[in-house]
Amino acid sequence: MQPTKARGLSALQINLENEQFLIDCGEGTQRQMRIAEVKPTKLTRVLISHFHADHMLGLAGLLRNLSANDYAGALTIHGPKGLRTYITHLKKSSLYADRVKLKLKEIKSGLILDHERFTIEAFKLFHSVDCYGFIIKEKPRRRINLEYTKKLGLIQHPLLGELQRGKDIMWQEKKVTVKKATFLVPGKKYVFIQDTGFNAKLMKYAKGADLLVCESTFMEKEKDKAKEYKHLTAIQAATIAKKAKVKKLILTHFSQRYEDVSEMEKEAKAVFPEVILAEDFMIVNI
Repeated sequence: MQPTKARGLSALQINLENEQFLIDCGEGTQRQMRIAEVKPTKLTRVLISHFHADHMLGLAGLLRNLSANDYAGALTIHGPKGLRTYITHLKKSSLYADRVKLKLKEIKSGLILDHERFTIEAFKLFHSVDCYGFIIKEKPRRRINLEYTKKLGLIQHPLLGELQRGKDIMWQEKKVTVKKATFLVPGKKYVFIQDTGFNAKLMKYAKGADLLVCESTFMEKEKDKAKEYKHLTAIQAATIAKKAKVKKLILTHFSQRYEDVSEMEKEAKAVFPEVILAEDFMIVNI
């Protein structure tokens, strides 16, 4: 909830296909992006999980940055009900030229983006205000069955592109079908659980994820506080990962009370070994 000398507030950038977007935009995000040498003008959209200050107060500064740097195109902002009202007040509270075109989309549970290569779904979390987690699923990709096509003498030919697009072709007066010449590779699944109390439904949303990024505000000795403020402990986050059979877990959103989070890591790893703790500017390639 509060920044420390080592950690900023919530902001996670995703680079996927031709999209670059943020999940949340806490205070100081534009400065963090400058340190990380990430250009805000490359952003295509922002997903706001909820309207608590530590998750969205950086949005005003980000929009000012984009306006000053001649941002091209339109920035899509997804957020809970009330997003349009919030953005209206945000603009009124800051006196600057409003040159950034915005597309504002209020979200509810379900599909919020159907991209050519991936989808984004929102799901309701269990927090003190309306709050959403996000599921990003890559769509299956069609790959060439090289063993089959080589037998046909079909090697490094433009027609292979047609097969990858799901179209049967003619090759040397014979029909080559997509079914025989290609196969589908399942896409990966990424799940982001922001502020939430523990609930069994979280396992359903995270099920089978290649990567789960999950809040871990408290250690187990503060589990009563976690319940009171509707947050998770490290053990609860690890339990979600274990029961959902995810491949990798990244914990984040640690309370500022913990100067050393190594003990939190030990608690989580006792339940789910494939866990790492997020650090500012950490890059994860999947």
